[in-house]
Amino acid sequence: MSKTERGIALVTGASSGIGLATARALRRDGYRVFGTSRKAMAGTLDGISMLVCDVTDDRSVQRAVDDIMVHAGRIDLLVNNAGMGLLGGAEESSAAQAKALFDVNLFGALRVTNAVLPMMRRQRKGRIINMSSILGLIPAPFNALYASTKHAIEGYSESLDHEVRTQGIRIVLVEPGVTRTSFEANIVHPDRPLREYDMARADAEKLMREVVEAGDAPELVAGIVVKAANATSPKRRYTAGKAAAQVRFLRRFLPESFVDRSLRKFSRLPV
Repeated sequence: MSKTERGIALVTGASSGIGLATARALRRDGYRVFGTSRKAMAGTLDGISMLVCDVTDDRSVQRAVDDIMVHAGRIDLLVNNAGMGLLGGAEESSAAQAKALFDVNLFGALRVTNAVLPMMRRQRKGRIINMSSILGLIPAPFNALYASTKHAIEGYSESLDHEVRTQGIRIVLVEPGVTRTSFEANIVHPDRPLREYDMARADAEKLMREVVEAGDAPELVAGIVVKAANATSPKRRYTAGKAAAQVRFLRRFLPESFVDRSLRKFSRLPV
């Protein structure tokens, strides 16, 4: 495989935002890229071969992976990017709504990973990049359930990496900060809202709109994915953006009481 032919990449949730920017960046870097979306799109998008895949459906995932094997014969890189958000007080969501969120953000990544691991093992080569978030490292008022899915993907990814490393496969995390996408416009709201949270929830939604508007470009995150994909000895985690790096530093090295006060101040909650 030549330097300009990196291999075969699969990017889930590639119809817009970080997923689309990542698929484009990987293609420019020399990968043959297959992207997925829940709804049918044109056969190709900017040179990316688009497939229909619902990451909450085992058969849909397997069909997409089988299609790639028919057309390309292998998968060298998987980017688990498909995901959704949920904004509201933790107790405002039913267990069913919480399960639906985990089904996309955590178990969706698990399904696609399980589908590609056997072929990567046969190849004795493969890399899986799981899209986490800086909210996988810190508390997130009014994003408690979303943050929980990202905390879970962190633990899953790090543990899996130890299990498959001797098979020539590496699992890597990319942790974006706030990114300028349509994420907040498509965010899910609680299915059992409580009036006790109305004002705080509205404030949290306003804050999200403000920080997203000033956030990093999705292309910045895509560039970090390419770096993580091509690293000879990949790091376990790659933060994407200055704010994400600062938050990671705060969480790792500063006293918990300081982080707590800083978080409440940023979230515009009484300190």
